Amino acid sequence: MGILKEIFNYISGLGSYVMIPLMITLVGLLVRLHPIKALKAGMTVGIGLISLNLVLGLIWTNISPVANLLVEKFGLKLTTIDTGWGAAAGLAFSTTVGSFIIPFILIVNILMLTLKLTNTVNIDIWNYWHYAFTGSVIYLLTHNIVYAFIGAAAHCIISLKIADYTAPKVQKELGIPGISIPQGFAVSTVPIFDLLDKFYDLFIPKSKKDNSDSKDKGKEIDSSKFGFLSVIAEPIFLGFIIGFLLALLVSYSIKDALNLGMEMAALMFLLPRATKILMEGLVPINEQARNYMQKKYNGQEFYIGLDSAVLLGVPTTVAVGLLLIPITLVLAMIIPTNTTLPVGDLASTAFFISMATVIHNRSFIKTLLSGTIMMSIVLCISSFFAPMITIFAKSGAAAMPEGALQVTALSAGNPIAFVFYQLNRLGIVGIALIIALTAGIVYFYSMKTKRETIKEDKGVVL
Repeated sequence: MGILKEIFNYISGLGSYVMIPLMITLVGLLVRLHPIKALKAGMTVGIGLISLNLVLGLIWTNISPVANLLVEKFGLKLTTIDTGWGAAAGLAFSTTVGSFIIPFILIVNILMLTLKLTNTVNIDIWNYWHYAFTGSVIYLLTHNIVYAFIGAAAHCIISLKIADYTAPKVQKELGIPGISIPQGFAVSTVPIFDLLDKFYDLFIPKSKKDNSDSKDKGKEIDSSKFGFLSVIAEPIFLGFIIGFLLALLVSYSIKDALNLGMEMAALMFLLPRATKILMEGLVPINEQARNYMQKKYNGQEFYIGLDSAVLLGVPTTVAVGLLLIPITLVLAMIIPTNTTLPVGDLASTAFFISMATVIHNRSFIKTLLSGTIMMSIVLCISSFFAPMITIFAKSGAAAMPEGALQVTALSAGNPIAFVFYQLNRLGIVGIALIIALTAGIVYFYSMKTKRETIKEDKGVVL
């Protein structure tokens, strides 16, 4: 058992740059793609991920100091320190549940595929930590390993079904066929954003032209036709303006503010191009997988499940994410139940609203409103889980920051983990409710996916 645990720990420790290309290559080989082509596809996807993270480094390198200065300027005195998603993932994988989460989730995914309950193959193994976290907090509450793994499995199943439902929208948004987003946090936001989108439609009139129309993607804005406001809404101008204003907010000099503005303009310009590298690697895999599945499984559709990071190639996501940095700090001050000082995950706010851009068809106003609501929820849940995460940290899994009474991570503010934790307070009744809730969600999203597929086939715009 100890050797098995060490093997899984080693696999999880390889990191996404190695694991994802390896899994892509294996998928290519399984669907009978030529070994050299499979390896090239896997490595190209890995290069795409590296490119994406290099570009995102502009946020973490240049915006993190701004975020720290904002914290000082607002004078926030909160007792729980946000240590960031990396620490949260490390803590989740360090538990008993986390040690076996990789093979366990792979088995759940294979069973779902075999029973034709999902079309998604979740190769985003590093982000299995979200399922590990759900199982770990349940175990901490109940001290029942069976309940913990049921909770982790339920989180995985819900993720796969929501990934199937959002797959056509994600593919349309990114222009990458055959992919879906089963990431454990991203999927938990979809029901919330769906409800909010319907609410917004009561008050915000829909534009005559869908912002996500693939025909318009990549085209330059004609300023003579749409005016100055449309010009500044272009990604590079918007990035410059947001970076420049954030710099002025923390009293940067004009020179430094202009530099930060240019760096954010570069971010907005380069992210979509980094995403295209991912597409180059995925296209041959998707084409071969589609042909293979049609022959072997009578045309069953097949999605490759990726990290929500690929959605950061959408300019609206990054622009709203940058604006959410000061908004999150204000929320941290005014929400009564919040004890969390946003630090570690503060520069990564775009990840929290990645699915909002998809659900809201790139609507800037809707995404900003939903982002504000989501960050309020995240602050409350991450504060709630702080005592449990602090127990993990004090056990030696992570270092405690100086002056912190508790530690947490904004990325641990997962609505699914919170609901499952609360239901487990009811013991066996709670487990029964989790199973029933999961079955209900599977049925609901299966029916919803079928209805929207029928609409799409009839030419109705979703």
